[in-house]
Amino acid sequence: MDGQNVSFWSKEWADIQSSLSSIRCSIFPSSPFRIMRASQIDSNLLDLQLFGILKEQLWKTFSLFKPQFREAFEPELLAALQLVMYRFSIYESGASYGAQLQNLKYRNERRHSGGLQSTQKDAVLTKSQKYAFGAMTIGGPYIWMRINRFVTAKRWSELNDNDARKIFWKCLQHLENLYKILSLANFLAFLYDGKYRTLVDRILTMRFVYARQMTRRHVNFEFMNRQLVWHAFTEFLLFLMPFINFRRVKNILKHVSYSKPQAFDFLPAHICAICYEQQMSTSTSSITAVSSTRLHNSYETSCGHQYCYYCIKMKMIQEGKTWKCLRCGEEIKDIRRALDKVFDDDENNDYKGKKPTIQDQKYFF
Repeated sequence: MDGQNVSFWSKEWADIQSSLSSIRCSIFPSSPFRIMRASQIDSNLLDLQLFGILKEQLWKTFSLFKPQFREAFEPELLAALQLVMYRFSIYESGASYGAQLQNLKYRNERRHSGGLQSTQKDAVLTKSQKYAFGAMTIGGPYIWMRINRFVTAKRWSELNDNDARKIFWKCLQHLENLYKILSLANFLAFLYDGKYRTLVDRILTMRFVYARQMTRRHVNFEFMNRQLVWHAFTEFLLFLMPFINFRRVKNILKHVSYSKPQAFDFLPAHICAICYEQQMSTSTSSITAVSSTRLHNSYETSCGHQYCYYCIKMKMIQEGKTWKCLRCGEEIKDIRRALDKVFDDDENNDYKGKKPTIQDQKYFF
C-alpha cells in the first residue's frame, strides 16, 4: 500500500514540474544572461587564424604536386580540413578551439527560453543541432563554391536573358545578396543583445555561454602596451630613416676611428683614387686596379688632386663636407674642371706581370 502511494505521488510530482517551473519563472524571473561580445568575436578570429595556419601547412604538403591538382580539388581539401577541425572541436566538446581559449561553449538555447537564461546547468547541444551545424557551415560553402565554379567555367552570365541558365545565374546572385543582407541584420542584432553571433547560430538556436561561469575575466594589457610601444617606435623609425645620410654617418665614424684617412698619394696623377679604392676592395691585384682606374672626365679638387667627375660628385653628394681627400686628407670644399692629359700606355710596360713594391708605389710612373 505504501509503495502504491509513493508511486502515485512521484507521478503527480513529475506532472506538475513544468507548471512549477513556469510559476517560478513568472514570480522570480532570472536576470538576462550577458556574454561579452568581444569574447565571441575574438573566438571567431582565433578560429580563422588557426584555419589559416593549417591551410598553409596543407598547401605545403601539395607543393610537389602540379598546381592544377590543387586548383581542381581546392574545395574538397578545404572542406576536409574544416570537417576534421569540426569533428574534434564543436562535435566532440560543443566549442571550437577559439571559443575554448575564450572560455566559451555552445548551449541549446531552446531549453533556456523565457526566464531560464541564467540557470546554472547549461543544456548540451543535440545531435540534430550538431549535424545541421556541420552541414550548414561546411557542406553549404562547399556546394556554393562548386556551383559558382561550374557556372563561371560555363560562362552562364554571358548568355541571353531568356536562357534558363542565365536566369539560374541571376537567382544565385540574388540568393547571395539576400544572405549578405540577413547576415548584416543578424550582426546588428548581435551587437544589440549579444546572443547569436552568426546567422547559423540564430537558426539553430545555438548560443555561446561561459564554460566556467565562476571564472573571473582577467585582462592583461601588458602585451598590448608592449605591442603599441613597438609599433609606435617602428613607425617613428620608418619616418626618420629617409632623413638620415648613412654614408655621411659612416664617414664620420670612420674618421673618428682613424686619426688619419688611408693615403693614396703614391698613385700617379692620372689614376682616380676613388676608383682605385673601390677596385682594391674587390680585386687582389694592384696592377689590375691601377690599369682599370684611369681618370675619365677629370675634375680637380680644392686641394689640387684630380678625380673622375662621377666619383667626386657622388662622394660630395653622399657625404657632403665631411669627406676628405684620399691622397692628402684635406677637406674637399669645391671642385672644378681639369685639363685632360694624354698618357702613353707604353709607360706602364715595366710594371706589367709583377706586383709593385713599396718603392714602386711611392715613385709610380
